[in-house]
Amino acid sequence: MFDEIKPHLVELRKRLGISVASLIVMFFVMFYFHEAILEWIVEPLNVALLEVGRKSLHAADGMVTTNQVGGAFFVALKVSFFAAILGALPIILSQIWAFIAPALYANEKKMIIPFILGGTIMFAIGVIFAYYIVTPFGFDFLITFGSFKFTPLINIEDYVGFFTKIMFGFGIAFELPVFAYFLGLLGMVDDRQMREFFKYAIVIIFIVAALLTPPDVLTQLLMAGPLVLLYGISILIVRLVNPAPALEEESEDEDIDLLDEIRAINKDSE
Repeated sequence: MFDEIKPHLVELRKRLGISVASLIVMFFVMFYFHEAILEWIVEPLNVALLEVGRKSLHAADGMVTTNQVGGAFFVALKVSFFAAILGALPIILSQIWAFIAPALYANEKKMIIPFILGGTIMFAIGVIFAYYIVTPFGFDFLITFGSFKFTPLINIEDYVGFFTKIMFGFGIAFELPVFAYFLGLLGMVDDRQMREFFKYAIVIIFIVAALLTPPDVLTQLLMAGPLVLLYGISILIVRLVNPAPALEEESEDEDIDLLDEIRAINKDSE
């Protein structure tokens, strides 16, 4: 048994090695630009703090701080790693595809470019949506709430972890149509199955939104709403690549199979 899976393990190790190597290279590239990246990350927070200044008597007190020795250095490492994952994403996706490609038919192997482009673009759209739509509303609500009583001193280490969680959460969530497309292409799901699963998908979507977003209803709805829409789009995509057979056709196929079984039984009895 081990001899059968050993070639797959060797191939997996090769693909993981290439992915990790690309991630390391991108990390050093991004570390060189970490100041600009950090400025981009902190921009929504600064805007929210300015809004607090307009509404609160603590206008001069709200600020971004660090309470760790070497905190700025570790933050630079975190933001560089975050950016490196985004930069290496096309290579990582290509390695995932290269690992599963041997199990696919020739026409399915041609979908590598749509897989890489689609996966990268949808992840980027998720990050952009989170950055320009979700964080302004979420941070404004979370930081402004109670600011008339408390001075907002935001720890940069906590903020970067909080920010990257939101970005990755939305990036991964927006991959739903891409995964649905390839599951449909491989014949693993059809549009009827996805429609029947919709009521369960709603529950799962809201649970995922609660886990990946800050503990406020507004931000959760800003993730759950697009995910429900993306699930609907995924149903349409799967309908194009793997439509469910008509119910009449299914009943006819079942009748044919039943007749075949009856004939086989009769033949054996003779």
